[in-house]
Amino acid sequence: MFKAKNFMKLALVSITAASLLAGCGGDKDSKGNSKDVFAQIKEDKKIVFGVKHDTRLFGLKNPSTGDVEGFDIDLSKALTEEMFGDDVKPEYIEVTSKTRVGLLNNGKVDAVVATMTINEERKKEVDFTDVYFDAGQSLLVKKGSKVKSIEDLKKGTKVLAVKGSTSAINIREKAPETTVLEFENYAEAFTALKSGKGDALTTDDAILYGMAEEDPSFELVGGTFTEEPYGIAVKKGNKELVDELNKALKSLKDSGKYDEIKDKWIKN
Repeated sequence: MFKAKNFMKLALVSITAASLLAGCGGDKDSKGNSKDVFAQIKEDKKIVFGVKHDTRLFGLKNPSTGDVEGFDIDLSKALTEEMFGDDVKPEYIEVTSKTRVGLLNNGKVDAVVATMTINEERKKEVDFTDVYFDAGQSLLVKKGSKVKSIEDLKKGTKVLAVKGSTSAINIREKAPETTVLEFENYAEAFTALKSGKGDALTTDDAILYGMAEEDPSFELVGGTFTEEPYGIAVKKGNKELVDELNKALKSLKDSGKYDEIKDKWIKN
């Protein structure tokens, strides 16, 4: 009886261990877990980028074609070609400011190229490449608005921001008297601004330029009041992928291809 009980205990332990291993992510188990992400990309012959679908100029889904278009998209395609030639193809999954770290760390995406500001807090969660774009936080308002700069954001004013963004944190620090309303994404926030639910919308100037281009009755005011260096994020510990992305980024800048892509989308 004693041996039988021990055998049953061992069997239960084995089953539990196997279940835990099986539950680590199914066909994505090797993404950043049992295998290095860069090695897995080469094996799968695809690299999955997390990109925005709601950010004009950087990553916006074209309703006519269903394609996602913008600076981040073209840059990620060029980086893929630079690193792998024709051997690896890029694929895309939508992320938002709130979901991008989670999707990266659970292996759903290999790298995030989504207007993501490099800061010390995020470095605890993910690894970043070198800076690929320098932006700065600003304000978007209706033309003729009483809000001309961040100094005008006093008690009684409302500022719109996106959940999970550094912009929401920054505006609370720099304009503590204003009320901050947060939305799931930029499309919702801009719609709210256009319907008069706030006095200003705040995020990086590069993103706001896209909104002003979409609707010229809005304008940026007050210049920038932060520095927002964008980096490509990867799951922590994947040094080879970071190094290869950095080498490819440098090569694109040296060749002029980076400027070609930037000038295509960012005209301000």
